[in-house]
Amino acid sequence: MSAASVAAWEAMFRAQVRVLRVLNAEFPDDGLSFNEYDVMVAIAREPGREIRMRELTRNVLLSQPSVSRLVERLVSRGVLSKRNDPRDARGAIVAVTAAGAEIYGRVAREHAAAIRRHVGGALSEQELAQLRDICVKLQAAMPDVAPAGSRSIASSPNS
Repeated sequence: MSAASVAAWEAMFRAQVRVLRVLNAEFPDDGLSFNEYDVMVAIAREPGREIRMRELTRNVLLSQPSVSRLVERLVSRGVLSKRNDPRDARGAIVAVTAAGAEIYGRVAREHAAAIRRHVGGALSEQELAQLRDICVKLQAAMPDVAPAGSRSIASSPNS
């Protein structure tokens, strides 16, 4: 099974790299970078469109310092707000602002269309459901490990 595991991982990793490159090349130039969008998705999925910084870092492919810098840029542009966590003064909560929700909505619609073209265009509905189920199962089997320091696997000039 180990050879099959390695082969499956390699195929999945190479497919992910190729798909991400295509989606990044077609990413809308409408107020958010690809990495900023990843952060916005993680926040927008939370109740009240807000999340603790610690949880945000766990949910994206960037290191903690990169997430902090990115959040500060989005706060300075009025896309996110940031406040102290009233339950734990050591933590901070970030939330999507009304202006941020507007930008996020526009970018999300365009990005979703590209995903439908490239991912949905390559797979049948049944294959898409199988892929989703496999990915959910694989994700659930992994321990919860936050990215370490500057060893981000998604580092880019936009981080």
